[in-house]
Amino acid sequence: MGYTMKAAKIGKFLPVFAVLALSACATPQAGQGTGGIYDPNEAANRRHHEFNKKLDRAVVRPVARTYVAVVPEGMRYNVSSFADFLGTPSSIVNQILQGDLSGAGRNTLRMAVNATVGFGGIADPASELGLTADPSDFGETLYVWGAPEGAYKESLVTGPSTQRDSVGSIVDLFLDPVGYLVPAPQKYYGTAIRLTAKVGDRGQFSDTVDGILYESADSYAQARLMYLQNRRFELGDTAAAAVEEADPFALDTEGF
Repeated sequence: MGYTMKAAKIGKFLPVFAVLALSACATPQAGQGTGGIYDPNEAANRRHHEFNKKLDRAVVRPVARTYVAVVPEGMRYNVSSFADFLGTPSSIVNQILQGDLSGAGRNTLRMAVNATVGFGGIADPASELGLTADPSDFGETLYVWGAPEGAYKESLVTGPSTQRDSVGSIVDLFLDPVGYLVPAPQKYYGTAIRLTAKVGDRGQFSDTVDGILYESADSYAQARLMYLQNRRFELGDTAAAAVEEADPFALDTEGF
């Protein structure tokens, strides 16, 4: 009941969010910048990138490597599965807003299977049944609604994004049902689980990430290119992704 009332209130403001997103992203569309990249704040972004590299080198990378080395693979799998499980309600809400009722239905069924047979989400039997993960977010919702990508940006700590996805990430904080249905302090355990899963991803793909950040001639440009192309591919924005001719997976980086 509480979530329903709060969701209804938020729903009244969604058109406002959409207008703000459209105005905030009223910049050249993806593909209209140099090489398909619009980055008018590159100087500031590069400073943030250097800060993020220092943070990664000093804290994130050593913690991630230790996590992968110490925690058994099965337990890491359980953490990742549970993090995915906690993120599914938000994905369902966004898919409904996008008009993707089929995707929302599949994600609902996937969540139901993992909540029961998967012991509350710590296992992922749904994938074995063909109900694979189908994450979504409000950045994708804005894309479906027609909001342009806007400028590329790299934020402190959180890393690469775009104007559209930055707005989306803020709205996602309010759209996530878990934040309303789970009381404190239990809901903060979910946040810790998600952060732990991200640390696990950093450790699992350590060689690839290290290749981008520490072994490339221009780690900022390379991270920017890979983020934009991967994000556009996720959204199905093939026209924008095709503008940049370089293949991010063919870039000369040791550690790939």
